[in-house]
Amino acid sequence: MGDFDEKLRELAARIPSQIEHIRTEEACKSALVMPFINALGYNVFDPREVTPELIADVGTKKGEKVDYAILKDGKPIMLFECKGWDCDLDANHASQLYRYFSVTDARFGILTNGLQYRFFSDLDAVNKMDAKPFLEINMKSLDEVAIGELAKFSKPAFDVNAILATASELKYMKEIKRVIASEMQQPSEDLVRFFLSRVYEGRATTAVRGQFSELVRRSLQEFVSERVRERLQSALANESARQPAVETPPSSSEAAEEEGKRTEPSDEEKEGWLIVRAILAEIVDPRRVAIREQQSYCAILFDDKNRRPICRLHFHARTKRYVGLFDDNHTETRVAITDVSDLYKHAAQLKATAQRYLGTQVHEPAAEA
Repeated sequence: MGDFDEKLRELAARIPSQIEHIRTEEACKSALVMPFINALGYNVFDPREVTPELIADVGTKKGEKVDYAILKDGKPIMLFECKGWDCDLDANHASQLYRYFSVTDARFGILTNGLQYRFFSDLDAVNKMDAKPFLEINMKSLDEVAIGELAKFSKPAFDVNAILATASELKYMKEIKRVIASEMQQPSEDLVRFFLSRVYEGRATTAVRGQFSELVRRSLQEFVSERVRERLQSALANESARQPAVETPPSSSEAAEEEGKRTEPSDEEKEGWLIVRAILAEIVDPRRVAIREQQSYCAILFDDKNRRPICRLHFHARTKRYVGLFDDNHTETRVAITDVSDLYKHAAQLKATAQRYLGTQVHEPAAEA
């Protein structure tokens, strides 16, 4: 999968520099969608393999055209409906693709704006496109899992039955993850009642349920935080075991000089970094979220650049913890937190900060002294 992986990553890497020059839907097709189809291994210049504007008459509507249809043995296997890169795909744009789907032999319909690709099939009813996609790919946060799923749609690997065998699992796993994320932010009454029935022996009054709603929310977030901490500590322990012993210890003068000056992030700071990476994974490749220890704080940086801070972890004090958040003018505001898992409460602002750096023209603050 090496060449396939490389082609997709190269395509994703070019997107930020192309966006500001793409002004129309046709330009989006040429600059983003056609290279994507080509990366899957299909020849976009061979109409026997990729047909633009395939006519798909729907009932009394004649001359309806699919933006792109990928063919195999002369029959459509995938349909692409394309929108402009700045188009919100949630705004009922799947309805047109829905109509095309029912009058062709294709089992897969893809709705895209060149940045996001939503894959639909007919898992619920034969020849009737599902209301929800079974797979969503964001080219701005492409990872190994996404590339692995896309590889199934590549020309050398394409197998309808093999894809459909896992599509149902993907669809329900996606929905389960969405429910988990929602429950972690605001536990539903059903979930609160579930935990109440397991841990509380008294009468579940309205006041008790209200109290437990917050306890359930905090417990879920702390549980995830603890699991992350355990994985991190295990990884650090394994790394330490692989490191050779230090044969020459630092002199007393060197030790004194380093006292109070930290050069490596603490375990808690690394945990915070992993949480920020997890929060931003929806919009950016986690590998672009870097960590760097400073004299008085730990910096979480975009592309490991001092001029692109995502946030700062002020954890050096033993009694208080703060996270430094940045506004549109790169002004830092410190917010007190009680536990590193509180970073999840600031997910929206962290995403907004990272999103600004994804643009091609970023107003960067002056470099620090």
